[in-house]
Amino acid sequence: MPADLKYTKDHEWLKIEGGNVAVVGITEYAQDALGDLVYVELPSIGRSLKKGEDFAVVESVKTAAEVYSPVTGEVVAVNDDLPDNPEKIKESIEAGWIAKIKMTDPADMEGLMDKSSYAAFLKGLTG
Repeated sequence: MPADLKYTKDHEWLKIEGGNVAVVGITEYAQDALGDLVYVELPSIGRSLKKGEDFAVVESVKTAAEVYSPVTGEVVAVNDDLPDNPEKIKESIEAGWIAKIKMTDPADMEGLMDKSSYAAFLKGLTG
């Protein structure tokens, strides 16, 4: 878990790029829980999102999981490599991001977890 990321309780990670763009993906915990990935449904560029709204779907051989926006804003880019190569999500943050969201409210960052807080949260889940 890189130290410069923020995390949600729904297992999304977020990295700030250029001051107000949030690059979003799913955490290693979520990836492991899903197993082998078979499909990724991306949001449309230009779509407006509210914090907590589902905006993408990641499907595995086991199940499908919705991905929730950690911030309010507009989708300004999507990772076009993912529909044809869903397993790229597991390669790295640079390869496995899902969408970039231009934030409209920086206060949305409040309440997101840092690396140590997320690690403690996961420990609580696994006992």
